[in-house]
Amino acid sequence: MVSVGSVFSNIWSGLSSDFRKKNFSLYGQWIAIITIFLCLALGVANIFHFSVVIVFSIICIVQGLVVVFVEIPFLLKICPLTDTFTNFVKRFDENLPRCGFYLLMAAIQWLSLVVSATSLIVVAVFFTLASACYGFAVLKHQEFQRSSLQVAGDPDTVEGQVGAHIARNVL
Repeated sequence: MVSVGSVFSNIWSGLSSDFRKKNFSLYGQWIAIITIFLCLALGVANIFHFSVVIVFSIICIVQGLVVVFVEIPFLLKICPLTDTFTNFVKRFDENLPRCGFYLLMAAIQWLSLVVSATSLIVVAVFFTLASACYGFAVLKHQEFQRSSLQVAGDPDTVEGQVGAHIARNVL
């Protein structure tokens, strides 16, 4: 059985390994993962306004769910989704398309300021930061990379092999 301490140790080592690579696409990915939680939390929190902000709240929640599939492609394999949605998400497997994707997401949330200044501005800022990171990766000619995070554990250990075996069985 994998202990909670070993899971956090794997997350921390994967995170520190990613930051040592100095690749902006990895920074963009981590910012986007944080944005997922912000979208869901702030989208729900702002849904109780009695104005057009409700529309932007719902859009924010949907954006968070779409970003889950863009940033965690493993979920595309285990969740029953349409081929259209899967092909749409797979278009964002390079730095430039992701830069544009997050810039569009940020623009939508920046438009919420026209209605009212709410906490959705935090989501807009984080989408802008994610877009900027992917944009810097394009400008620096860095190749697109995914995080090296392994929550299941190191594949060279017994715990990691058990985690990989369970993941294969699920798929």
